[in-house]
Amino acid sequence: MARPTKALIDVEALRSNYALSLQKTGGKCMPMVKANGYGHGTEIVCRALENAEAFGVASIEEAMEIRSLGIMVPILLLEGTFSADEILTAEKYNFWLLIENHRQKHDLIKAPIKKALNLWLGIDTGLHRLGFHPSEISSVYKELMSSKKMKSTSVLASHFASADQPDNATVALQLETFDDAYAQIEIAPNHHVEQSIANSAAILSLPTSYRNWQRPGYMLYGNSPFPHENLHEGLQPVMHFVSAVTSIRNINHGESVGYSATWTARRKSTIATVSAGYGDGYPRHAPNNTPVLIGGKRQPLVGRVSMDMITIDITDEPEIQIGDVVTLWGPDLPVNEIARVCNTNGYELLSGVTCRVPRIAINQ
Repeated sequence: MARPTKALIDVEALRSNYALSLQKTGGKCMPMVKANGYGHGTEIVCRALENAEAFGVASIEEAMEIRSLGIMVPILLLEGTFSADEILTAEKYNFWLLIENHRQKHDLIKAPIKKALNLWLGIDTGLHRLGFHPSEISSVYKELMSSKKMKSTSVLASHFASADQPDNATVALQLETFDDAYAQIEIAPNHHVEQSIANSAAILSLPTSYRNWQRPGYMLYGNSPFPHENLHEGLQPVMHFVSAVTSIRNINHGESVGYSATWTARRKSTIATVSAGYGDGYPRHAPNNTPVLIGGKRQPLVGRVSMDMITIDITDEPEIQIGDVVTLWGPDLPVNEIARVCNTNGYELLSGVTCRVPRIAINQ
C-alpha cells in the first residue's frame, strides 16, 4: 500500500509534443529539461527524448544528474558557468556553454582546457536578464575566436520577453535587434554561427523566429504557453496529477471546514478529504471552488489547502466513495485552468510538484 498521490507521466504524449515542435519548425529542437523536466521527472523525460540533438538545463548540477543516468546527449548550460572550475567539468562531460557576460568570457579564455568547446553567445535583445549588449556581440565573438577556445560552429542566442503575446510590439523589435546584431558579426573563415531565439510560444505562433535551433519547453509537456488558452491544438498534456478520496464525512449547516474556517457550509454537506496538499505542490492559495475531477465530474474545493490534504464538497454526488481517483490536473482538467484560478501560471504549478510525489511513466 502507498499514499495515492502521484504524477503519471505520459511518455507517448511527451514524444508527440516533441515531434510537433520538429514538424512545425523543420529545424533542430533542443528540449528544455531544467527544473526536474518542468516537474515531470528528469530521468523519465530525458530517457523518453534521448534521441534529441541536445538538452537545455539551468545549472551544471542538473547536467551532472543527466550524465549520472548514463545519458550522453550534449547538454547546454543555459546560464553558462557560475564559477571558473565548471569550465573543466564542461570539457570533461561534453556540456555546451552559454557565454553571456564578460566574467564568463574571461574565465573561458584563461581556462586550462585542452580542446575547444561548443559555445552559445547570449545577446540581450530586450528581456534584460542575460546576454551581451547587441553592440558588443561582434567584438565578443572575435575575442573568443582568437582564444581558440570555441569550436568551429557557435550559436548566437536570445530569448523573447513576450512571445506569449504575439501582437506585442516588443516581439518584432527583439527579432529585429537579433537579426541586426547577427549581421554585424564578421564570421571567421571556416567558421559557422548558427542562431536560436524561438521558445515554445514562438514555435507555435511566430514562424519568422525559426532559426537553426528552437528551444521548446512548456509546449513539450503538452500545455499552451498562451496565458488565456487552456490547451493548444496538437499538444497533449503529459502530467496526470492524481490522488484519491481518503475520507468522507457529513457536516451540518453552519459548520466550517479546514484551517481558519475559510469555508462554512450553507446546507448539510458531504465533504471528501483528498490526500494532496501544498507539501505535494498543490497550490496553498487555491481558492474555494477550485475544481478537481472525481469520476470525470468537476467537484469544488472547499476550505484552505493544508500541507497534506484538501477537502472537496461532494454533496451533490452521493455515489463518490473512499478510494475514488481524484484528478488535480491533467488532460481533462488543464493545469493552465487551475493556474488562472490560483493567479499564477502552469509553469510554476508543474515545476512545483515536490519530490515526495512519485513520477510514474505510462504509455511508454
